[in-house]
Amino acid sequence: MRRLFIDPGQLRSELVLQEAVTNEDGAGGHTETWEEVATVFAQVEPVSAQSAFGAGQAHERVTHRVILRFRGDVRSGMRFLKKGRALRIINVHDADETGRYLICRVREEGR
Repeated sequence: MRRLFIDPGQLRSELVLQEAVTNEDGAGGHTETWEEVATVFAQVEPVSAQSAFGAGQAHERVTHRVILRFRGDVRSGMRFLKKGRALRIINVHDADETGRYLICRVREEGR
């Protein structure tokens, strides 16, 4: 497999990696909170933006690609925070299987 070249100088966006934690509420349900796992530096690239109108409101979907140094604890369902924006991780893969970098497809929440 061909090695993917990623310029480490492009990893300059500071992101907070968070994991969802569920806590029982004592009434048979649960609450979800987000716990900080790490602060990482990454390259964030917009990939696509879609807008649809339904049920009397606009539905926006913005996706990005996030490239960061390899970490074994990054998985789908987690999220990155970038200056108040939440980027939910959809999938994670090591593009050239060398254990150097991860590429995450993320969806921006709340937009």
